Amino acid sequence: MAMTTKLSIGDFSRMTYLSVKTLRHYHDVGVLEPVEIDPSSGYRFYAPSQVGLAQMVRRLRDLGMPLDDVRTIMHAPDAQTRDATLVAHLQRMEQQLAQTQQTVASLRTLLQLPDEDALHVQRRIIAATEALAISEHVAAEDAVAWWMEAFGLLHRTVAGLKATRSGPDGALFPTEFFENEAGEITVFLPLAPPVDGTLPARVQLMTVPAIHAAVALHDGPFGDLDRTYGELGNWVLARAAGADGSIREYYLPTGDPDDLLAHTTEVCWPVKAG
Repeated sequence: MAMTTKLSIGDFSRMTYLSVKTLRHYHDVGVLEPVEIDPSSGYRFYAPSQVGLAQMVRRLRDLGMPLDDVRTIMHAPDAQTRDATLVAHLQRMEQQLAQTQQTVASLRTLLQLPDEDALHVQRRIIAATEALAISEHVAAEDAVAWWMEAFGLLHRTVAGLKATRSGPDGALFPTEFFENEAGEITVFLPLAPPVDGTLPARVQLMTVPAIHAAVALHDGPFGDLDRTYGELGNWVLARAAGADGSIREYYLPTGDPDDLLAHTTEVCWPVKAG
């Protein structure tokens, strides 16, 4: 290759808006390699045809794409592999955008003056009930995925039993789950006895205990559930009514009971009797 067809790393940097340091790093990790390295000086040289590739790398990185995915695209054996990696990243970005928009909306709501009467709270005695249940130690960061998977298993299990639902899905969250970002969560599906059939290893029959509770309905995005918890906790604190025990959630279906996302959440905070 004649010298006139090669670009120094400095010229290539100016043509691509990528710093020399960044180009060296991209070479080291196999994302964008120079066409030639001078064996005596170590100088890197690039081809004019690589300018477009470098500009594509810069745009992918501007989109937050991890270098491993960029490398996959740059070395893709065919357009199908390249496009699949791009589509997967764009889908992740869309999910992140939706989460960001939800968080922004929540923050705007928090900036408004609080309405002291906005949350309707009831005192209620919730009777003990028999239920199918799964109890496992769960880290907070894994809780949503675990919740979905565990309830999916409970729903499939009850479909194969001779049993009738006696109430909405529910879950118990102990104090240590909030304090330590991990703890034993119990999800349960109330059933009217008798229950006839074989249960999977993870599923057990249990009696969900009775509870005196302050109850509030959360009808909004999951990301705002902490606001309901905060307002309900303040309501209990103002009345010095708090009692030991797990916070309980019930998931009241708004459509198909087997659709885990179609529900409103009833938050039940344990309180003293009376």
